[in-house]
Amino acid sequence: MKLHESITDRLRAFIEKQHVFFVATAPLGADGRVNLSPKGLDGTFVVLDELTVAYLDLTGSGAETVAHLRENGRITLMFCAFEGPPNIVRLHGHGRYVALGEDEFDSLRGRFADHPGARGVVVVDVDRVSDSCGYAVPLMSHEGDRDLLTSWATNRGEAALETYREQKNATSIDGLPALGA
Repeated sequence: MKLHESITDRLRAFIEKQHVFFVATAPLGADGRVNLSPKGLDGTFVVLDELTVAYLDLTGSGAETVAHLRENGRITLMFCAFEGPPNIVRLHGHGRYVALGEDEFDSLRGRFADHPGARGVVVVDVDRVSDSCGYAVPLMSHEGDRDLLTSWATNRGEAALETYREQKNATSIDGLPALGA
């Protein structure tokens, strides 16, 4: 493993090339559940500068990341090379959630591709950057993005998505406040 002072040009190129990344967060309570979520879809992740990244948070079935960030801010992002030379990059830091409707959301939204169902942006101030070998990560080919989430969001429409978020994304599985809280 090698530590880096920031997201170098080489690491940025690697990160931006990946089709999937993983987000890990956890509540403060010892009885709370650690959350690990896969993220993807082209155009939903950006490196804002050498110590700041962000991703577009799309409407989904849970809101664990939102709840954990609002409680304590701790977050780790992991990128694995499934194609090409083996490598794993981890970005540790403190994140914050910028919800749909907030002024900052509008200024950040333009940095991402136009995906329906956006409910917020996760902004991460990175305080630890590392990469490691990834020798055990399997080689896999990217066939393309699934269109299921975008089709689902488009078919529902914005009013139904708002109702869905109110009903399904208000709290985490541990009962922490998430969206709309």
